[in-house]
Amino acid sequence: MSNMIKCVIHCSDTPTGRDVSAADIHRWHLENGWDGIGYHHVIRIDGTIENGRPPYWKGSHAYGYNHTLGICLIGNGEFTEAQYTSLKGLLAKYNFDESEIVGHYEVDKHGKTCPNFDVPKWLKENYS
Repeated sequence: MSNMIKCVIHCSDTPTGRDVSAADIHRWHLENGWDGIGYHHVIRIDGTIENGRPPYWKGSHAYGYNHTLGICLIGNGEFTEAQYTSLKGLLAKYNFDESEIVGHYEVDKHGKTCPNFDVPKWLKENYS
């Protein structure tokens, strides 16, 4: 499975309606003693896509899968239509096949539920 995966979808797990930026996440990650934001892209509540790490840098977002692209939706499971539209467009830009995209919960060994929606189902319904 790990060789085929090229993208892991995450959520910020922030309260519904609380908009935060890639810069906020970068600051939080630095405060944790990390090397800054681990995601490559952040999708804000209004659908704005902000850059985190450059796509050519190794991510720091999913243990064992940091060789993949990390995309983070702001929120904790109740995402806006604008966010889903931006996610679909961003994934299409990278030309990923559905089988190469997973939710964080699909590769996490510690019981995470991130991004708190059924990613394979969403892909089947929205990403063909």
